[in-house]
Amino acid sequence: MKNALLAGLAVATLLLAAAVYSTREQDAPNFDLASLSADEKTALRGEIRAYLLDNPEVIFEAVDIAESRQAEAQAQQDVTLVSVNAEDIFNDGYSWIGGNPEGDITLVEFVDYRCGYCRRAHDDVAELVKTDGNIRLIMKEFPILGEDSLRSSQFAIAVKQIAGDDSYKAAHDALITMRSAANEVTLSRLATTLGLDATQILAHMNSDAVREEIATTRALAQRLQISGTPSFVMQDELLRGYVPLEGMQQMVAGKRG
Repeated sequence: MKNALLAGLAVATLLLAAAVYSTREQDAPNFDLASLSADEKTALRGEIRAYLLDNPEVIFEAVDIAESRQAEAQAQQDVTLVSVNAEDIFNDGYSWIGGNPEGDITLVEFVDYRCGYCRRAHDDVAELVKTDGNIRLIMKEFPILGEDSLRSSQFAIAVKQIAGDDSYKAAHDALITMRSAANEVTLSRLATTLGLDATQILAHMNSDAVREEIATTRALAQRLQISGTPSFVMQDELLRGYVPLEGMQQMVAGKRG
């Protein structure tokens, strides 16, 4: 908000300066602050200050303009980032794919099992995929919140690599709701509950294959300028942060036109 306020103040100042100067000069379209003398600049600053004190709403109008321009620039940059990295986002060859594999909308989620907003998003995403029926869901393991996050993702990936997609989905759903620490005891118990060989899963957690998948996803997130979870890619659009079910439904409808 502070950055936007400063940017808005700058926009307001420049616009106002042009307006003030235009009352004195016939060549206002060629207005250039650098061309003013020291006395003219001092006088102009005084007029601008007085005007802004009398009309502070101008600053907030300028903030809205600045934020809108920043959002538009970020959205366009995100479209480019998604386009450049499309193959790694949508067809990396290792991420779990659920929902409708032939769906007309693809939703990719970067998830951390210890992220509170990821836990909120879990039920919303599940409901979206279930009720829509035509969404291809891709899950990318992106542990960024410490050792428990890392161990949870290592466990989930190990399950996927050894036992397959169905077991991964079961592990994923269990991990996203698990409140206890992700240590050897709790993860061994979870593996057994899922009907898996706990010793084999835990041993595979530290394998090169698991580490490589996490490192590759982290590198992709860096290229996409993703630093938090949950983060989503919906078709050509990056969604940075939690989006409630209704918001996602509206976005899906918008993508379909």
